[in-house]
Amino acid sequence: MPSSEPAAAPCLVDPRSGRTYPLDPLRWRGDDGAPLTVSPLPAPAPGAIDAGERSLWRYRAALPSAAGAAPVSLGEGRTPLLQRDWRGGPLAFKLEWFNPTGSFKDRGTSVMISALAGAGVTEVIEDSSGNGGSSVAAYCAAAGLQAEILVPEGTSPAKVTQTRAFGARVRAVPGDRAAASAEALRRSARVPYAGHNWHPFFLQGTKTLAYELWEDLGFEAPDAVVTVAGAGSLVLGCDLGFGELLAAGLIRRRPRLLVAQPAACAPVHAAFQGVEPPPFGPTIAEGAAIRAPVRLPEVVAAVRRSGGDTVAVPEQRIADSVRELAAAGLYAEPTSATAAAAVDVFRERGAIRAGERTVVVLTGTALKASGFMNGLFPAPEDA
Repeated sequence: MPSSEPAAAPCLVDPRSGRTYPLDPLRWRGDDGAPLTVSPLPAPAPGAIDAGERSLWRYRAALPSAAGAAPVSLGEGRTPLLQRDWRGGPLAFKLEWFNPTGSFKDRGTSVMISALAGAGVTEVIEDSSGNGGSSVAAYCAAAGLQAEILVPEGTSPAKVTQTRAFGARVRAVPGDRAAASAEALRRSARVPYAGHNWHPFFLQGTKTLAYELWEDLGFEAPDAVVTVAGAGSLVLGCDLGFGELLAAGLIRRRPRLLVAQPAACAPVHAAFQGVEPPPFGPTIAEGAAIRAPVRLPEVVAAVRRSGGDTVAVPEQRIADSVRELAAAGLYAEPTSATAAAAVDVFRERGAIRAGERTVVVLTGTALKASGFMNGLFPAPEDA
């Protein structure tokens, strides 16, 4: 039975009720259906970082021991931090498409699949709009696990092809992202669930982005981090990682978390700003098209705790940012370009300030959005 008493050892925690559970990789939600997280862990001091490890596992001292005795790693993490001028002001772009499958999801997947493989799992099921599914497929292939990935109709063919290439069974579910998730939840009663929006060990992987930015910047935190949110795992990962660094006295304050969403699907923005969300519609930022994030209260609380802000970005501005990033040599898929598109608004509001260090996270490569990119950059007509 779960306990409401605080636990000294690492455990799984329901942040809504405070109930705790043993640190079991097979448990991905509470008995009442609530999402869980891993209790805070000690952040790694600079001397505890394994500098010889060229992956996020250099921070293994700050990951739960249940993450696996033999990590399943493809070299994820250690992505470039590129200094650039963007629309009249300096920024740093964190290029997460340098992860093995082309998106930030590999951070969470490596830790999650390591934990599941270490627990003796031989097959998993996952639901995804694309990047998460291809990531889970790759790490299952590396671990020798079978994977079935449920995707919504209309998922980018390039992402589906990548997922199949890793040997996963891909099933298209009629309807939207929520339909694929609902079907996966139904089937999770029979097959271990590796849902990246639910599994608490996934967030343990995404928190390494915070550690890495801290290390990139000479063991100092940035002043602000701009990212796109669908389910909000990057927001929650930054909240966890920077929170652990703050608790350890390794940084003086949390960076402001500045969250962009497509205006056609902006539940985090609506909840944070206290406004009614506009009607949901199709968006080119397919990775952010999640109408009901399972951790919505926690994502909103993380933004508030950091002194951050949110913005909803129109479709045309997202497309314009894809073009502008490409013109600067940065081939970003529309989902990640949503963060860059929000920079002007955050500057106008004073959330991004001159003289401070701001990082924009570019979450995935446009190689996965070839259909959209072909339409945005058509071949010239023959002369």
